[in-house]
Amino acid sequence: MHSVLTLVAAPGGLGASSIEAVSRALASAGLKRGPVDWLADGRAAELAVAGDPAKVEDIASRALDGAPIDRCALPKAGRRKRLLFADMDSTILTNETLDEVAAGAGIGEKVAEITARGMRGEIGFEESLTARVGLLTGRPASIIQPVLDAISYSDGAHALVATMRAHGAVCALISGGFTLFTDTVQAELGFHAAKANVFEIVDGRLTGRLGGPIVGRESKQDWLIELAAAHGIQHGDALAIGDGANDLAMIETAGLGIAYHGKPILRAAARARIDHTDLRSALYFQGYRDGEIVEKAR
Repeated sequence: MHSVLTLVAAPGGLGASSIEAVSRALASAGLKRGPVDWLADGRAAELAVAGDPAKVEDIASRALDGAPIDRCALPKAGRRKRLLFADMDSTILTNETLDEVAAGAGIGEKVAEITARGMRGEIGFEESLTARVGLLTGRPASIIQPVLDAISYSDGAHALVATMRAHGAVCALISGGFTLFTDTVQAELGFHAAKANVFEIVDGRLTGRLGGPIVGRESKQDWLIELAAAHGIQHGDALAIGDGANDLAMIETAGLGIAYHGKPILRAAARARIDHTDLRSALYFQGYRDGEIVEKAR
């Protein structure tokens, strides 16, 4: 049994009928499986399967036939990752922080449209970010504080970071957003490190420029590689998770790249997807049981 297939649904949403449908499909394909192992009652279960992970996952997907169940098949060895590399906006947070700052400045629709184009990969991230920040030229920096006060964490965000940290993983927050937000999120969730862009502020006003090099698609990948090397971690032992085109390179570099409610360009490239459930699924995919999950950093 060299693959493990994990199935995750909303609490109470994973039943015997779904598991049986997958089991029949695996048997029809000539793949042997082990017994059902429940990681979370009614929510997450795994099966050891004698088959290639990609083939196993494809069979499971067809058997589930559109049911709201996330699935991930991985090699049995090395499932638990030693580096968590997480995007912030629309991943660790439900917010798109720059869009919300722009909304407070009365230009929300203009900025959100540019954001959406960038997330879909229609324009480059650097171009998108420069254009959006430029629209904020001259606005008082005080427009940022209401967005900071309204930060909203995605379901499972605390548990994902706290659990991986408690089990020895290095946890890093990377964002094409801004340090004013990553500083807060890092402190709240217990990330070991964080990197993001910097608003240039002069005399209490946004200049419409960035205060340093742009943190974008390539620099996200570069920092993942740098952090892994610094801690003696192979890329295969890294988990990267994000939602947009800006996360593509880091998702492809990590051993386990997860698209979290991702845009189509990222969903197509990611090794795994969380489409229906929350960030705890990234723990279940690694084989964590409910009894091992730490709900908040201590």
